[in-house]
Amino acid sequence: MTHDPKHPLDPGLGLAEIGLANYPPYLMNRIMGRYNESLRQEMAQLGLTTPKMRALAVLTVIDAPLAGELAVYAVVEASTLSRALDQLQNDGLIDRATDAQDSRATRVSITPAGRAVFAELWPHMAAAQGRMFKGIAPAERRAFVETLGKMLANIRQHDF
Repeated sequence: MTHDPKHPLDPGLGLAEIGLANYPPYLMNRIMGRYNESLRQEMAQLGLTTPKMRALAVLTVIDAPLAGELAVYAVVEASTLSRALDQLQNDGLIDRATDAQDSRATRVSITPAGRAVFAELWPHMAAAQGRMFKGIAPAERRAFVETLGKMLANIRQHDF
């Protein structure tokens, strides 16, 4: 009788059996850690931190989300985001306004100055992304992004 080895992603295996190199959450965290670190110097020169950068990035794509939605999109804890938004507002990079339908909620918008700061950072972000995908064919990249979208749909807690 032959023994079929278990696949590294078999849920019956422990982490020691799977190994870090075969554990997707570890790989994703490591990749994002390196990505963020590769941008740290450029962000610092613009007075940004990772939470501030993420907020500005989202605000360049999504117009005036609620602060809670922004926290989800930016993948930043609400308390951390609140401090980052205070600083961004003090720097004139964002505006906050009470939501028209719910006076307890706040909408966040990027200012022209915020767009300009993000425009300075974007080439560095795009270059960092390019380095991550070096040697990966466009079809593989599209399949990877599609897979990530499916994974997010499987685990997300919001409709967005």
